[in-house]
Amino acid sequence: MGKATGFLEYKRRENEEVPPKERIKGYREFHSYRNEEERRCQGARCMNCGVPFCQSAMNLSGMVVGCPLYNLIPEWNDAIYRGEDRHALGRLLKTNRFPEFTGRVCPALCEKACICGQYDDPVTVRDNELYLIETGYEKEWMEPSVPAKESGKKVAVIGSGPAGLSAADALRQRGHSVTVYERDDEIGGLLMYGIPNMKLDKSVITRRRVIMEKEGIVFKCGVHVGKDVTVKELQKEYDAIVLCCGAKQPRALQAKGSDGVKGMYFAVNFLTHATKSVLGKEKLSKEFDAKEKHVIVVGGGDTGNDCIGTVIRMGCKSVAALEMMPKPPVERASNNPWPEWPKTLRTDYGHMEAIEVFGEDPRVFQTTVKEVISKDGQITAVKTVQVSFKAGKLEEIQGTEKELPCDLLLIAAGFIGAEKLLPESCKLNMTNRGVVETPEGSYKTNVDKVYAAGDMRRGQSLVVWALAEGKNAAKQVDEDLMGY
Repeated sequence: MGKATGFLEYKRRENEEVPPKERIKGYREFHSYRNEEERRCQGARCMNCGVPFCQSAMNLSGMVVGCPLYNLIPEWNDAIYRGEDRHALGRLLKTNRFPEFTGRVCPALCEKACICGQYDDPVTVRDNELYLIETGYEKEWMEPSVPAKESGKKVAVIGSGPAGLSAADALRQRGHSVTVYERDDEIGGLLMYGIPNMKLDKSVITRRRVIMEKEGIVFKCGVHVGKDVTVKELQKEYDAIVLCCGAKQPRALQAKGSDGVKGMYFAVNFLTHATKSVLGKEKLSKEFDAKEKHVIVVGGGDTGNDCIGTVIRMGCKSVAALEMMPKPPVERASNNPWPEWPKTLRTDYGHMEAIEVFGEDPRVFQTTVKEVISKDGQITAVKTVQVSFKAGKLEEIQGTEKELPCDLLLIAAGFIGAEKLLPESCKLNMTNRGVVETPEGSYKTNVDKVYAAGDMRRGQSLVVWALAEGKNAAKQVDEDLMGY
C-alpha cells in the first residue's frame, strides 16, 4: 500500500495552519485542506504493514485505538498516492459517510494505531481523509444517492447530531422513509452549537443537509420530542423510532459558594450562545461576553479547549484551565507502549493560542475549584486547591489554596448522562450511568419500536463513535423491519 519506501523517503507533514495571532482575529477555520502534491507524498507514507491496526478498533488497556468505522485506510491512501482521488473517495465513503466531520474534529484513533508511529511519526490519515472529501465537494463528485426502491417503512430519528445523521443516512439508503426531529433551530446537535465555528464551519453542516434532503430525508427542526410531541404519538405514525439525543446532562461543579452565582455557566451553554452570535442568530449578551474578563475553565478535554479558543477571540483579559489529573508526559511512558492509546501531553489549538497571547500554557494540572467568591451575587474570584488521587479517591493537598480573579467561570467537566425528560416520558430503562439501557450488542430498548444510539446509549464519546453507533443501529432497525 502506498509507496514501498515512502515512509523512509517522506516525513510527516500536517495541513498548514494560519498562525495563532492571525487566526484569533476571527472565527474562520484556520487549516488548509487542498495541497495535492503534499497529499500524494503523505499517502505514499502508508506502508505495506501486513496487519493495518489503523482500520480496526481495538480495546487495549481500557482505551480504544483504531477506527470504529473500520475505514479502509491503506486502500485509499494507496489511491491518493497514485492520483486516483475519485476512487479513493469511493473507498472512504463506503465506510464513513461523513468524513467532512471526522476529518475536522476526530482525534484520529487511526493514527494512534499506525505502525509508522511505533518508531517514527504516523501517517496523516485525518488530513488525507479531509483532502478527499473536500476534493469531492470541489469537483462535484458528492451527489445525492437516492435509493432505487422504496421499502414502504417509515422511521423517525430523534436528534440530528452525528449519531442521528448517520442513522438517518443508512436507513434512507435502504429505502426507508426517514424523518429527523431536532429541537434546535438547525441540525447537527453538538456539531452545530457545541463545536466552535473555527473548528467546524457551520456551512459544512448545511452543505451536507442539502444532499440529505435531496435524497429524501425530511428534517423537522424546532420540535422537542417529549415535550411538543410524545414518543407514544410517534409510535402510531412510524414503524420504528431511533433515539439519538446525546448525553447532554452536564456535571455540576461541587464547590462552596457556587449556588446561584452569576458569571458561572456550563461550557456547552456558553459555546451555544457564542456560536449563535457568530452566525448572526442572536446578539452576544454581556453575561457570556468574555471581553476584558478574567476567565477560568474547569475541565481539560476538547470542550475546555474550545472554550479557551473562544474567549481568546472575544478578547479576554486572561484565561486559565484547571485540570484535576496530573500533567501527562511528553513522550510515551514505558508502561504505555504502542499501539495503546498514547497517554501523552496534547497541546491543542486553544492552548497554542493562549501561549501566543499570554506567554504561557493556560493549563493548571492537579487543581480544582474549592470555593467560588462573589460580590452582590456576581463572581469575582475562585479559590483553587491542588489535589491528588490516592487509592482512587480524590484528596486535597493541604496548604496549596490560591485565590485567582475570575469574572467568567466555565464548567467543562464532562457529562453524566442523557437529559431526563424524554426517557422518563416514555419509561425507558436507564443504566446507573444515566444512559439508555439496551441488551449487549443490541440497540433495542425496552419500549416497543424504540431504539437508541450514540452518546444516549454509550455515554459521552467521540463523533466517530456516534457515527458508528448510528450506522449499526440502522442496520438492526432495517433487519427488524424487513426480516432479513
